[in-house]
Amino acid sequence: MTDAAPEADRAPGAPHPRHTERLIGQDEAEAAFLDAFTTGRMHHAWLITGPRGVGKATLAWRIARFLLATPLQQEDGLFGAPPPPETLDISEDHPVSHRLAALSEPGLSLVRRPWDPKTERLRQEITVEEIRRLKRFFELSAADGGRRVVIVDAADEMNVSAANALLKVLEEPPANTTLLLIAHQPSRLLPTILSRCRRLRCRTLDAPEIAQALSQAGVEPGEDADALAALAEGSVGTALRLLTMDGLKLYGELVQVLGDPNARPRALALADGATGRTNADRFALLLDLFDLFLARLARAGISGPPLPEAAEGEARLMARLSPHPHAARQWADLAQSLGARARHGRAVNLDPAALILDMVLKVHETAAKLPA
Repeated sequence: MTDAAPEADRAPGAPHPRHTERLIGQDEAEAAFLDAFTTGRMHHAWLITGPRGVGKATLAWRIARFLLATPLQQEDGLFGAPPPPETLDISEDHPVSHRLAALSEPGLSLVRRPWDPKTERLRQEITVEEIRRLKRFFELSAADGGRRVVIVDAADEMNVSAANALLKVLEEPPANTTLLLIAHQPSRLLPTILSRCRRLRCRTLDAPEIAQALSQAGVEPGEDADALAALAEGSVGTALRLLTMDGLKLYGELVQVLGDPNARPRALALADGATGRTNADRFALLLDLFDLFLARLARAGISGPPLPEAAEGEARLMARLSPHPHAARQWADLAQSLGARARHGRAVNLDPAALILDMVLKVHETAAKLPA
């Protein structure tokens, strides 16, 4: 990978998880791992799960830093064995910290979607070649006799061949090796992989925790904090993506278009803004915001319009379009069908503008058919 190539495991606008100083909101997951370590019940493979952007990768890098900086056997000193560690904290000045930050730590292997220099894009999946490189890593790192750590980010991005190759490693793990598998959608993993891992669950963050995490990343949401927290739904990664890609404004435009069946010129402008290779990230964000809008609309029919609003007029629109559970069911069904259509459209490279316009039309058609 060239210096200019993006990293598959780094969120746009955010520092890479290996550079994140503090992990916010995941004390329970950290405590579970530390308890296993201090009580001698360490597992060779850990599956770190939870929604995107809640700190799973940051936790994996904290565990890796802790393991690689902690000797396998701590000798009894003059006053006996040292007390067991109480946190996963390792000083930024520790040599392991420096090597991990530079991706030069010989005891660590990072598996992620590779950069394809021919297409100048990140590949859409982790290939079997990435897993096969672990054999060489295990051979080279065995000589020093220390710990070894493998981070797979994200395991649910492996293709079938890569998953089967990793399964063989999990079935016969090398000595002194810990595998950390990050998974946004663990249901996509082979059951045999799931059965060989101990799970660490990361939870969604509340609004103050998202604000803390954003501040740590050098970003301040300002007066948009409430709307940002509403749309982020507990994910600081989503919050960063929304801020760096002007997602709040885009969601506001989407709300206006979906609420007005006569807003065809605005719908065309919204669709045209997602076309072209340079707008691929905006297109992906717009599809995600579509999903989010329909999910919030469906929930409005059950529990009432969302508060705080994520866009001006959102609550009023949702009260009109989803006033009861029957409407909520209709919107939930539409969310499922449009989500499947969007995935298919992206897979076959359907024209983004045509796809967006069709989705807008489906929303308007559903709204028109709903009983008052």
